[in-house]
Amino acid sequence: MNKQEFSIYHERQCKELCALHALNNIFQQQDAFKQADLDAICNSLAPKAWVNPHKSFLGLGNYDINVLSTALQTVGYEAVWFDKRKDPSCLNMSNVFGLILNIANETKIGPISLPLNRRHWFAIKEINGDFYNLDSKLDTPLIIGKEAELVIYLKEQLNEADKLLFVIVRKEVGENQSWLKSSDTRT
Repeated sequence: MNKQEFSIYHERQCKELCALHALNNIFQQQDAFKQADLDAICNSLAPKAWVNPHKSFLGLGNYDINVLSTALQTVGYEAVWFDKRKDPSCLNMSNVFGLILNIANETKIGPISLPLNRRHWFAIKEINGDFYNLDSKLDTPLIIGKEAELVIYLKEQLNEADKLLFVIVRKEVGENQSWLKSSDTRT
C-alpha cells in the first residue's frame, strides 16, 4: 500500500517555550503564535504585577494554562480540562482539534533536584488519519496510531501523577460539549 507523502510541522524545544511550540504544533503553522503574543497575554492577565505569575520571571517562557487558554480564545478555540478519572474513550475525536498534555518537568543540577515548579506542554494531533505526539523535546513527531491506540496512550499517560490533559476544540464545540460522545455529555 502506497502512503501519500505529507509533511508534519514540528517545532523543537527552545528555552522554556514549550507552550508556544505546543500551540504552533497543534495548528501546524510556524507562526500561529509568537513569543511576543504570549508575553502580551501575560501582561494583560497581570498588568500591574512586578513579577508576572503566568510566565518565567527570566522571560524564557514557562507559560501557564491561563496564557495557553487565552491564546486559543483569540482564534476561536478553547482548552477544556479533561477529568482524568474518565476513560479517554469518551472523547468524540471527530470534534476535537487536538490535545495538549501538561506534565511535571523535574529540574536538576547534576544529581540534585531543584524545588522549581516547571511544567512541560506538548501537543497530540491527528494528521492524515493517524495521531502524532508532537512533543517539542522529540527529534521528530512520534506516531501514536489510530484512535484505539490513542486511547491506550492517553490511559497510560493519565494513569501517572502530575499529568493533565486539555482537549482543544472550537468554541462552539466546547459550549455544547460535543467533544464528548453523546452518552457522556451532561444535560
